Amino acid sequence: MSAKVYDGKGRWRNKTVAFRMSPEEDEQFEKYVALSGLTKQDYIIKRLQEKDIIVVANPRVYKALRNQLKSVLDELHRLESISTINDELLDIILFIAEIMNDLSGAADDGDGGVKK
Repeated sequence: MSAKVYDGKGRWRNKTVAFRMSPEEDEQFEKYVALSGLTKQDYIIKRLQEKDIIVVANPRVYKALRNQLKSVLDELHRLESISTINDELLDIILFIAEIMNDLSGAADDGDGGVKK
């Protein structure tokens, strides 16, 4: 039998939680997880506990931001002729704007973390 793997606080996490999502919900969830730089497990646990999500600048977060900004820009170009914007796109734009704003502030104070 393999050794038990404990988390950072000495807890043995042996419970599995599973749930279903629509493809649209999953797509939005994947975007938020990628932009946070956390694992899915850590992201869900922090959100459930209503804790701040600290985004630490690293290459993976930078790449997720870059890719998401590219898709937002593509969508905005597509919507130039349409006057409406969907709420999910607006939420992602605001989330990215907060991260980018906080990252520029984090560069000033040197801690490298961004609170969400």
